[in-house]
Amino acid sequence: MTNPSSDVALVTVRGAIDVDTAPRLRGALEDLLDAGASRIVVDLGGVEFCDSIGLGTLAYTHSTCVAAGGYLRLAAPRPFMQRLLTTVGLTPPIPVHRTVESAVTP
Repeated sequence: MTNPSSDVALVTVRGAIDVDTAPRLRGALEDLLDAGASRIVVDLGGVEFCDSIGLGTLAYTHSTCVAAGGYLRLAAPRPFMQRLLTTVGLTPPIPVHRTVESAVTP
């Protein structure tokens, strides 16, 4: 989904990002990148679990967006997800915002 007031693509994720679901997320993100989106926000507010494959998907998308002159921003992670992102070192390289609204603001 793209924010109509900007060219930021918003992807909302719910449940788990794991070995079973990460390929679908990666495919959706790659479709956005292939369509020319380089500024992507992933709403993590509904994510209850994330494994290393999910984290790798976010890292890959971040690198690809930055290489295209854009960014990947993560929004509204639950406390466990925030700790996980920090522990594995994905933040601060990938910006994390408390709300979706602040993440989609250019």
